[in-house]
Amino acid sequence: MRTRKVLRRGLLAAAVAGGVLLTGCSGSGGSGASDDRATADGKGRQHGAAPLPGPASGTGDAAPGEDGRRAEIAPSPDYLSTFALDVDTASYGYARRTLAEGRLPDPATVRPEEFVNSFRQDYPRPDGDGFSVSVDGARTGDDGWSLVRVGLAMRGEAAEAERPPAALTFVIDVSGSMAEPGRLDLAKKSLGIMTDRLRPDDSIALVTFSDTAETVLPMTRLGGTGEGEKGGQGRTRAHRAIDGLEPTQSTNLEAGVTKGYDTAVLGRTAGATNRVVLLSDALANTGETSADGILERISDARRAYGITLFGVGVGSDYGDALMERLADKGDGHTTYVSDVEEAREVFCERLPAHIELRARDAKAQVAFDPETVDRFRLIGYDNRAVADDDFRDDSVDGGEVGPGHTVTALYAVRAKPGATGHLATASVRWLDPESRTPHEESGRIESGDLDGSLWRSDDGLQVSAIAAYFADGLRQGVTGGQVEKYKVEKYQAEPLPGAPSLTELAARARRLSAQGKPVRELATAIDQAARLTATATAPAPESTPSPRGEIRPGESLAG
Repeated sequence: MRTRKVLRRGLLAAAVAGGVLLTGCSGSGGSGASDDRATADGKGRQHGAAPLPGPASGTGDAAPGEDGRRAEIAPSPDYLSTFALDVDTASYGYARRTLAEGRLPDPATVRPEEFVNSFRQDYPRPDGDGFSVSVDGARTGDDGWSLVRVGLAMRGEAAEAERPPAALTFVIDVSGSMAEPGRLDLAKKSLGIMTDRLRPDDSIALVTFSDTAETVLPMTRLGGTGEGEKGGQGRTRAHRAIDGLEPTQSTNLEAGVTKGYDTAVLGRTAGATNRVVLLSDALANTGETSADGILERISDARRAYGITLFGVGVGSDYGDALMERLADKGDGHTTYVSDVEEAREVFCERLPAHIELRARDAKAQVAFDPETVDRFRLIGYDNRAVADDDFRDDSVDGGEVGPGHTVTALYAVRAKPGATGHLATASVRWLDPESRTPHEESGRIESGDLDGSLWRSDDGLQVSAIAAYFADGLRQGVTGGQVEKYKVEKYQAEPLPGAPSLTELAARARRLSAQGKPVRELATAIDQAARLTATATAPAPESTPSPRGEIRPGESLAG
């Protein structure tokens, strides 16, 4: 039976607890990668899913060599894992669209944490503006391996009348590629609906870009109906500008983002939440086309005024990597929409959660107990890693989180045979958006909390596991229910322990259909992937067991 523990601690207690577990550990990331420092923009070193760290006396994992073989490296004694929080979901949305069109997604576009975080969990909510921390887990049935789930949650959105006014600058891609159905037409419908839903004291601006950028609507207070010329015409002007959007030429994303931030700075409103919302297929082909180069132009606006970026991706051909990097460096989030229903949910239901921020530079650190843990691996968050020593360095960038959000991190963990007692402590640290005061919360899990079977555990944990196994299979290249190594740059990790076939994953998702439409859609996507992989290639030959133990089929549906 699952045990969930939620602890609230002061900074001193958290620092002491972290210090005890830091003793004798290296300062590298908990993934067992080398001791790199965070990159200049603070998002941390980029790497693939890293080796499973083992004790100092164990057999070392190998690093990929130029010829595809793995060179022997010394094992890492590191039992810490640190990463910036991430609430993006674009990777999962784009994968679903790709599968629905009869194509397997490029493994390089599959980010497991975005699959997992596409499903909101029922973690306990805190009373205030901070996080609650929940830690639970269950056995996978594969040679002592378990999945451990770290769940973070913020309290729900404030009542509509209580949130601060919003000043939103929409940067709309009107390049020729946006003429495809489901791109600019979808953006126009979504913006029209959202404009009618926003409050009278909210303001919006519209910037369009193709080969050049243009402000078609300066920051305009929407006002209500029947308020006269000065107050009530804002929505009419906004609708007129939206209706006039038409696709034109090439995609100068740099010009659009730069003009968007200029417009946002000029129109910023005191006491309001100022944000840039980018709607694009992110297929930049004119001007600066790298995220670093584009955002270097607007770094002052980001830092001086705290204007964050929310990226909304559209289109069957989509520049996933560029949009994701833009949002990461722009202190924001990404999502992906493929139809009117999804667009309405994003702009009319979820956008309020993206407007207001409850936490800035949020980072998580999980400290595994070397007395009880043999090996562990963080699933996903590959480009969100933060150096362990930077967890409490508040100058190092983290993630931004709004009201109502939940964040889930899954770990594959193998406990030492017969070990009992403390397994891990998970901590989250963030800054108050206004005062920049740091706060921390922690939660812990014991070895005994992992006694239950994964497929008899909490429904939410099972959904997280299914999403993670699905993403990992797509990254590895799943064929006919077997796992075939897919050569993906920066991704050389072994498959997850206890990985079921796609057919079994789909069946398990269908058994959880009472969890709602998102889980039913997950089952459909897995079925589509199973059909595509079964017909595209023959099953891969059986492979020899890996140094971490043989990857066996999942438990039977009887569980």
